[in-house]
Amino acid sequence: MNLSAEMKQVFDLYNEGLHLYKTRKFPDAKRKFQEALQIKPDDGPSQLYVERCDTFIQSPPPEDWDGVYVMTTK
Repeated sequence: MNLSAEMKQVFDLYNEGLHLYKTRKFPDAKRKFQEALQIKPDDGPSQLYVERCDTFIQSPPPEDWDGVYVMTTK
């Protein structure tokens, strides 16, 4: 797969953020997703995870959380 240097950087930041998210480090994950958005402001997955991090920063998931996000509204 051929990615531009910019897209590789976005991809790497997103993956770092995802790892932090899955290990419940929501403020750190949010920062990584925001860094990705500084490079590519229309990156939908990073935008989505910023919102999810905000949700979990305000109201952390239960201790047995498996990383799955459950939508509460439609």
